[in-house]
Amino acid sequence: MATLKTLKIKTGTCKRVLKELHSYEKEVDREAAKTADMKEKGADPYDLKQQENVLAESRMMLPDCRKRLESALTDLQGMLAELEQSGQEGDEIREAKTVVKDIEALFETPTS
Repeated sequence: MATLKTLKIKTGTCKRVLKELHSYEKEVDREAAKTADMKEKGADPYDLKQQENVLAESRMMLPDCRKRLESALTDLQGMLAELEQSGQEGDEIREAKTVVKDIEALFETPTS
């Protein structure tokens, strides 16, 4: 049974995972810039290797996070459809629709 409380929880989950994805994307950019800077400055090979490992770990988190976001989005869409069929309305439903649109727009843009 779909309830507004459950919808609010699923909306919050989507927001949290989306925020996490953006955070990992920023981290990858930051670590890539740091690695490039270290290469330019001729850093110690050991330090450079460690930095490359940090960058690789950050990059590995992106696909996992996207997959969790897709799963959370599917759950939210199902819950939203169920509540719309029952004729319910409210701020929670409008907020959920906004989150769904934001996430779908993110998935439509090509990944780097």
